Amino acid sequence: MQMTLRWYGSKYDTVTLKQIRQIPGVTGVISTLYATEPGEAWKTADILSLKKEIQDAGLELAGIESVNIHDAIKIGSPDRDRFIDNYITTLERLGQADIHLVCYNFMPVFDWTRTELARMRPDGSTVLAYTQEAVDALSPEDMFASINGDANGSILPGWEPQRMAHIKELFALYKDVDEEKLFANLKYFLERIMPVCDKYDINMAIHPDDPAWSVFGLPRIIINKANILRMMKMVDNPHNGVTFCSGSYGTNLENDLPDMIRSLKGRIHFAHVRNLKFNSPTDFEESAHLSRDGSFDMYQIMLALYETGFNGPIRPDHGRMIWDEVAMPGYGLYDRALGATYLNGLWEAIEKQHF
Repeated sequence: MQMTLRWYGSKYDTVTLKQIRQIPGVTGVISTLYATEPGEAWKTADILSLKKEIQDAGLELAGIESVNIHDAIKIGSPDRDRFIDNYITTLERLGQADIHLVCYNFMPVFDWTRTELARMRPDGSTVLAYTQEAVDALSPEDMFASINGDANGSILPGWEPQRMAHIKELFALYKDVDEEKLFANLKYFLERIMPVCDKYDINMAIHPDDPAWSVFGLPRIIINKANILRMMKMVDNPHNGVTFCSGSYGTNLENDLPDMIRSLKGRIHFAHVRNLKFNSPTDFEESAHLSRDGSFDMYQIMLALYETGFNGPIRPDHGRMIWDEVAMPGYGLYDRALGATYLNGLWEAIEKQHF
């Protein structure tokens, strides 16, 4: 496996490539062209500029997270082919730039949902958190106002102000889209893009829905073992794979994370590994990566990845805000550096146990 860190680019991220380069064992970053709009074809010059900036810092651009999918594709509107054509152009240009991993999601309206971005923990750190009761008491517009107010001045992916300004229109677009239609539209999209993925050896790694259940009545499909196996069977191509995110699948305590990893052998192209602490089945907060700080056995998650031959990029996911750092919630330097070091330590121990 390759340990990486997510990086939003020098114009948007408080964390620098120089700092990332100094984290022991981190050899690459996962990045994106953050200023691009969903449905826009990426320019070759922009891709190469991003790659060069990262390489000049002594790191590798290990993959893209995300090439966002236009809503027309998700809802299956008559103009979806135009946006899929643009997506294919982007994939071609990534492949020509020797980039072979794309993480993406197929979530309607919101990329992820949290009700708090700075819940105070007993140790004084702050974390992202979710309570279903809070969601039930809010409208989508109220939730955006609350989230935006806690963002430390950052533009949060999936919650961009220009997008949220049209939130009522977005909900109207999805009013006739249920889980079956969303699955069908995902299948159509994947069948269109697989030829270019085959040509350039690009692994498409779908990110699970977060949380793993319906929010505000919107359909969610990438939520459990049965659904992800269905997705892979309906477009049975090795380039059609997953981002295994323990923190997203883990929002549903019925998901057996190590078992899911083993059922996806050979189709996990990217991994996000983080821990959650549950106060109730619908009230959770994002803890430190350490097993005993949360509800997951991180050793068993890493062991399952190792035993299934996972060799792709991995990254610590959302970190706590610690040591008075001010950064995009979940994406500061310090706690993610601790997380990367912890996961590397687990991996080293597992490797030595298997020799």
